[in-house]
Amino acid sequence: MRTNLDIRVVELLCSRLCHELVSPVGAINNGVELIEEMGSDMADEAIGLIAHSADQASRRLQLLRLAYGAAGETSGMADVVQAAEGYFAGTKHKLEWQPGRLGQGAPMPQGAGKVLLNLVILGEEALAHGGRITVEPGPGGDPVVIAAGRSAGLRPETLQALSGSADIDSLTPRTVHAYATGRFAEHYGMRASGEPDGPERFVLRLNI
Repeated sequence: MRTNLDIRVVELLCSRLCHELVSPVGAINNGVELIEEMGSDMADEAIGLIAHSADQASRRLQLLRLAYGAAGETSGMADVVQAAEGYFAGTKHKLEWQPGRLGQGAPMPQGAGKVLLNLVILGEEALAHGGRITVEPGPGGDPVVIAAGRSAGLRPETLQALSGSADIDSLTPRTVHAYATGRFAEHYGMRASGEPDGPERFVLRLNI
């Protein structure tokens, strides 16, 4: 199934990408300015800040390249998992994703890893206070992403965007990721959905 994205969606995705990268790139610039202003006295501290921020930016770019770019369509599940693990390293979210537990029966279809990666990013959004994100086969064998933590859940407008029922003009940089995730799933002949599973669990499903 071919899905075309409105130009407004493309603009909002670009806004979100810039938001994801502005913090680590800005920190790199701050480190350079610190060296220029303070000289060798602050060099070690500034270099540490630059190295940390550059690593953070690199890990975010690797994840977003697979989540939004064409590379995610053909990447193996192990590469997708590696990008997700790098993204969450050192954050308040713990990721449990064992690629061997998925696709043990029929092979995972093309694009499944890409859509799952986008659902994992939504799982992070569902955990404002931090928590655990687990990717595993659901009861019927299709993949699920479980976000577990305090007040786990997604806003109604985010779920509307995921389902495709939201009006394009109502989308924002915050909800556009959910919208793109749902359309990626449709593009590959799948369906993505989400629902609460108790006060501290939110489940995102990928029906293949």
